[in-house]
Amino acid sequence: MYQERQLLKEDQSNLQILVALVENKPGVLNRVVSLFRRRNFNIDSLTVGRTHKPNVSRMTIVVDANRADAQLIKANLFKMVNVIDVKLLSNEPHVSRDLALIKVRANSADTRNALTTICERYPARIIDIGPEVAILEIAAREEIIEDLIVELGPLGIVEMIRTGIVAMGRGTRVHDTQFQSSNGSNGGSRTNGQ
Repeated sequence: MYQERQLLKEDQSNLQILVALVENKPGVLNRVVSLFRRRNFNIDSLTVGRTHKPNVSRMTIVVDANRADAQLIKANLFKMVNVIDVKLLSNEPHVSRDLALIKVRANSADTRNALTTICERYPARIIDIGPEVAILEIAAREEIIEDLIVELGPLGIVEMIRTGIVAMGRGTRVHDTQFQSSNGSNGGSRTNGQ
């Protein structure tokens, strides 16, 4: 188990987090993913969601620095028409989280007790329990989730889903934009925030 954790930590140290603000339009995600496919870059994690501005979405892209140059990816992303701004977040203080739902065997009193004990050591909680299985929820840094998965392994993981990493700069580091859609007053031009 210790060797698994060490190998995982080495792999995670090579991960680079890029955050892109993009227009909230159909087809933008497809174009971004096509860029990665054409350049033969592997995406370790990709999350997309709306921001507080209805015409802007935020993508958090995690890539392995051993397989792809994050600065080159950033430059290629910024050239795309629907991309407003791109930041390489791994190089500055930031907070990152991953969310996982994990279904685990819980068909005996011993298994349920072990599950409760494990959850107490992590920021995890049991959100559903039945006669055969339980579903855990955890929102934490990726390495904490990986440690939890290793501990749950002997109990029997039945099913698991993860959202992928989302990240944000700490303190006053703001990644925002004054971008207006083509229907707005800026006519679709890029105007970066701080």
